[in-house]
Amino acid sequence: MRLSGLVFFVFWLVGAQAQIVNVRLDDSANDQGKYPVSPGIAISFKDTKQIVAGSSANSVYVSDDGGKNWKSISLVSEHGAWNGARILSDFSGNLYYLHEKGEETTALPDRITVRKSKDGGKSWDAGTTVGYNPPKNQYYPNAVADRKGNIYLTWTEVDKLNSDEEGCASRVMVSKSSGGSKWSKPVTLSLNAGDCKDGNSTVKGAVPAVSHDGKIFVAWAHDDVLFIDRSFDGGNFWLTNDIAVLQQRGGRNFSVPGIQSANGLPVLVCNNTKENFSGALYLVWAEQVEEDDTEIYFTRSLNYGDNWTHPVRINDDEPGSYQFMPAMTVDQVTGHIYILYYDRREHEDNHTDVYLAYSADHGATFRNVKVSETPFLPQGESAGTHISIAAHNGIIMPVWTRIDNGKSSIWTATIKHTDLSGVKTTDVPAKKKKKKSN
Repeated sequence: MRLSGLVFFVFWLVGAQAQIVNVRLDDSANDQGKYPVSPGIAISFKDTKQIVAGSSANSVYVSDDGGKNWKSISLVSEHGAWNGARILSDFSGNLYYLHEKGEETTALPDRITVRKSKDGGKSWDAGTTVGYNPPKNQYYPNAVADRKGNIYLTWTEVDKLNSDEEGCASRVMVSKSSGGSKWSKPVTLSLNAGDCKDGNSTVKGAVPAVSHDGKIFVAWAHDDVLFIDRSFDGGNFWLTNDIAVLQQRGGRNFSVPGIQSANGLPVLVCNNTKENFSGALYLVWAEQVEEDDTEIYFTRSLNYGDNWTHPVRINDDEPGSYQFMPAMTVDQVTGHIYILYYDRREHEDNHTDVYLAYSADHGATFRNVKVSETPFLPQGESAGTHISIAAHNGIIMPVWTRIDNGKSSIWTATIKHTDLSGVKTTDVPAKKKKKKSN
């Protein structure tokens, strides 16, 4: 009897799987009745217990104990906020909050606002604005910091957002700041202009990455192609011709049942460590393989974008379900890669989970774990434009939007890399039985 009990206990331990604990950050509507979407998150490079998240519009969530407890702050911004929360930490531990901004809360965005915190997100300066060039619209910002304290900000400028007028154009812009207080005159990066319809022919999704020695790279999507540009002198000179990395099947704008504005916009990061694979570029995106099948793909370059590996599908289920809206980060201490995305592999309907794919070998292989405790069922609502993930010194912080009963909410989780071995994983290219899709 004792032996049987011991055997049972051992099998119970082997079969037991760790559960990632989800934490709700926000489910409240703002004064305009809008619920939070499009979250961003950052871990302070100075203190991993200091974590700051944000969501549209102007909501900030602060933790100084590694994500155990959170405080919500509503930032008041001159001229209002339109969309697009992004959070960034520089290597000194300063935090930055980026969002789009218009003359009124209901107006289209006409500039990018950057606000700075020196105390872990507890207080923020009044902010600076970038790209104001009326009547043109400025939207979808992203930023990255180098080891010298420079901030590189990229976004899309359009002559008139959502316009189908002939000759209306869109372009990728970049600006640089030392510390976030003053910004350089914006420079146009994209050689070929797009339209203004906010579809596949609009230049969109510009995302910067930086190496430890200051090389700058920017990726974006346009006309079903992923492009990059680069500068080796801190942003003073860029390539004459953009590098076309690969074709994106179906473009970055595709349809996922139950979701408004689902997308496969690219995310570019650079290995900023000083160890092996320093300077390696990692690119992730989603594409529509078939009408009812969207997948997440990954490629890397070891020669600053001149050549790229054959794309690898990082979601390890059988093809035939929806995966979309990826976010990616690199732990700049360990070099590990983490990719967060929405996934419907376990469901025949529109129920949606959140998954994490991670690689400890610089993208040669990936393992998948489910992050969300329970699925959610969107019914035609918007999940925003992006989700986000941060990682530093073995701590991983994803943040995402879920929709329940027509209302969106913002969620996160604190994950240690050392604990991922206790969560059920599968190695690419393990397969599941193919499910029918609706």
